[in-house]
Amino acid sequence: MYYVEVGSGMPVLAIHGWMPDHRLMRGCLEPVFARRAGYRRLYPDLPGMGRSPAGSVASADDLLAALEEFIDAHIGIDRFLLVGESYGGYLARALVRSRPDQVAGLAMIAPVAEPRPDRRVLPALQVLRADPGVLDGLDTRLQESFTFLAAVHTAEVLHRFLDEVQPGLDAADQVALARIGERLLLSRDPDAPGQEPFLGPSVTLVGRQDIAVGYQDQWRLLTRYPRMSLAALDTAGHNVQIEQPQLFEALMVEWLDRVAAQR
Repeated sequence: MYYVEVGSGMPVLAIHGWMPDHRLMRGCLEPVFARRAGYRRLYPDLPGMGRSPAGSVASADDLLAALEEFIDAHIGIDRFLLVGESYGGYLARALVRSRPDQVAGLAMIAPVAEPRPDRRVLPALQVLRADPGVLDGLDTRLQESFTFLAAVHTAEVLHRFLDEVQPGLDAADQVALARIGERLLLSRDPDAPGQEPFLGPSVTLVGRQDIAVGYQDQWRLLTRYPRMSLAALDTAGHNVQIEQPQLFEALMVEWLDRVAAQR
């Protein structure tokens, strides 16, 4: 898999969601790590997304296997931090299940908690903040791409969406994703009852206006993650990291503080 590496120190594996690429994760996390030295950030593109070819990948299990191989090759047996966004949060929980002693802490951004879309509890779409004329001059395709999930229509959010999210959407291999998309459920449910709780410091950030994964299904994760802070942020949709950047960065820094204290 193609990846970008920044910094040195404790590894941090950042997994983007379905269809965007590493630019989403790098865009929201680098401001956080600018305040914290001693972390080696790894930003891969999942197969079929960004600059990573899909190859023979055809299912969620194949995506997970590719991540397992990436960890073996670039992290080895070292302990590491794990950050997953949207579908990447679903895959991240599977990695916690397979490597509970290696993952030192887990952060999830608008994660998929219910992998079956027809069973998700979703709010209605709302636009709660908008700049007049912010979409003026934007072609129809980009307007639709931006407004599809956005609860905040401001110049700053639009700029970050076009810089951090849209490039991945444009680069995605749609033929490969259609194939993989038919088998997006992992064969081993990472949230199945009866598993040992993950005791590392954790945080989950969701938007109250998220119409993609919602904010209610994530609460059931608390029982398996007793060290998890869970925040449902108002005036934020699926791109909570760019619609509420100050709260996002503050809560991520607090998570890193808790990880450092445990270490």
